[in-house]
Amino acid sequence: MSKTIYCIAQFTPKQGMFDELFDRLKSLEPKTRAEKGCISYILTKHVKTPFATGESMPIVFNESWDSIESFEKHCQADDIVEFFETECIDTSGMVKSYNVATYIDEQHKKEL
Repeated sequence: MSKTIYCIAQFTPKQGMFDELFDRLKSLEPKTRAEKGCISYILTKHVKTPFATGESMPIVFNESWDSIESFEKHCQADDIVEFFETECIDTSGMVKSYNVATYIDEQHKKEL
């Protein structure tokens, strides 16, 4: 049975940094997509519509991984650690705020 992990990683850029942050995040895609266990890794931009009025940050990665172990290994990859340290944690980085959350299908929750 599958143990697919879904991750939503949201980012709000600092004023005037949207394009630069989007490009920086986009540069992470090729290497990550080649990682063992990566099912999908897609960078998206928020779209406003009257049929989806919930709150969202403007830049979002939609990810899926074949296991929690694959996801956690990805999180420890040098380029991902470096991104979070320089752009999210360091006050001089491009990210104003961020939120990373993981999910699993309801039917698989007891397997973790």
